[in-house]
Amino acid sequence: MIDKYEDPFVRISSMIGGDEYLKVARSLLKAEDATDEEIASSTGLRINMVRKVLYDLFGKSLITGIRVKDERKGWFVYRWRTRRDEVEHFIENQKKKITDRLQQRLDYENASDFYHCGNEDCPRVTFELALDGMFKCPTCGNVLNLKKNDKSKKAYSKKIDEMRKDMQQIF
Repeated sequence: MIDKYEDPFVRISSMIGGDEYLKVARSLLKAEDATDEEIASSTGLRINMVRKVLYDLFGKSLITGIRVKDERKGWFVYRWRTRRDEVEHFIENQKKKITDRLQQRLDYENASDFYHCGNEDCPRVTFELALDGMFKCPTCGNVLNLKKNDKSKKAYSKKIDEMRKDMQQIF
């Protein structure tokens, strides 16, 4: 179980991948420069799961790996270290991606007229699709009517504004 006082690196790792990520992150904090085998031993996780988590965290730039020669075995191993200073950058990058996606969706909502038959089980369709289908619902066959999307546009705009304000406060 994770609590709000846990290290931000551990909390974000847990959010990314759940319990396995939580265990690996805690292990990395306890033993900097640990090998994947040492992490597997300390967490009780299988080595392939530890490697999957490590490679994912490495791909997100939250950890770094240093290749060193294992003197006992004679082959190269990686020693893993947290990049706790990158956690905030990672979070901000994710917020930016989400904001960009929300903006794309808002642009789509602003640029399109949508039609709907009134049946909750049926999707709304764009003007082009409605025209192609002679303004008959492609799912149930009922007549399609113009559907206002003001609520959706307002909700997207509000969320985008909140995200941008949140990002400005940090910088």
